[in-house]
Amino acid sequence: MKRESLLNPGSTIGIIGGGQLGRMLAMAARQMDYRTIVLDPDPRCPAGQVADGQIVDAYASRSASRDLARAVDVVTYEFENVDADSVSAAAELKPVYPSTSVLRTTQHRLHEKNALLKAGVPVTPFRPVKSLKDLRDAATDFGYPMVLKTATMGYDGKGQFIITRDEDVEKSYDLLSRRDVELIVEQFVAFTMEISAICARTAEGQTATFPPSENIHRDHILDISIVPARISDDVALSARLLATDIAEHLNVVGLIAVEMFVTKENELLVNELAPRPHNSGHYTMDGCDTSQFEQLVRVLAGMPIAEPRLHSPTVMVNLLGEIWEDTGGDPDWERALEMPGVSLHLYGKAEPRVGRKMGHINVVADTVGDALYIATEARNRAWRRSPDL
Repeated sequence: MKRESLLNPGSTIGIIGGGQLGRMLAMAARQMDYRTIVLDPDPRCPAGQVADGQIVDAYASRSASRDLARAVDVVTYEFENVDADSVSAAAELKPVYPSTSVLRTTQHRLHEKNALLKAGVPVTPFRPVKSLKDLRDAATDFGYPMVLKTATMGYDGKGQFIITRDEDVEKSYDLLSRRDVELIVEQFVAFTMEISAICARTAEGQTATFPPSENIHRDHILDISIVPARISDDVALSARLLATDIAEHLNVVGLIAVEMFVTKENELLVNELAPRPHNSGHYTMDGCDTSQFEQLVRVLAGMPIAEPRLHSPTVMVNLLGEIWEDTGGDPDWERALEMPGVSLHLYGKAEPRVGRKMGHINVVADTVGDALYIATEARNRAWRRSPDL
């Protein structure tokens, strides 16, 4: 859909979802003098704390989505587990980016994999699972380990099991099939690294891709992102081109984050897509001349985008709820911020829980090694885990 005119500063962006991604998007919008209104059922949600307004209602409420659309000039969503029919209701009244078509594709793993295959994109071997027999047949063909997942509503390791032996097949199937959703099984890939690349694309088809990040997970949750990723220039270029090709094939207007495995042969296999700002892109807030959030605001407003430049090696570390649990709700931010190059980003969540993303630290430094050391040490200091404490 070609934009007929720009949205001048002072216009209003609607955000479906009030989590930390919506919060940081609203803050970037405010910096460029755009207003934001958030739709979220939690009146204390992170994005609602900084937005110009909030509609407190369920994501699945079509009437609330229509109310949001009437109050704004353009609509986006901050995570893909929103109700697609509700998003479609908003799209009847105002432009929604990325489109509902992109949302329906990326919020369902089978649809996503098939769309990527159709585009000629290499993906991890997979198949749908409709019965226990299907899963046993997959074990015969794929071997172990393999990963059983729900096709929808899964993130940060939720709704999935790694199956390593025959004895786990029936138990894993029984546990996930109780959710009454479609299932998918994927062959476990022997990768050397996980990376991601985020591509922005305008309604006119202009694209710009951020430098790929090297991602390290802990308990299925992103723990550390390292930029530049410790890969060859050829692999980094391939990742950026692959993200761009996917954005163009899906006709994305907005952002698309492409998570990939790097194999031992330096080949890329796409794991998952996210049509929104991404946790692995938080490094852009301090490491690039344009953040992923500003880039999305530009796309939503119909403004030009530019190829982002990394001005320094940057490392991001996530801050999860266990830091608050272990410190009695009192992390030592003072000692963390004594470290050079540290930027602290907290999300305004009142209730820390183990595994819940409460914030992140970005560190810029002269080298990746320095940034990685400082970032992990700063987190340890906040966690009161440094050796001298």
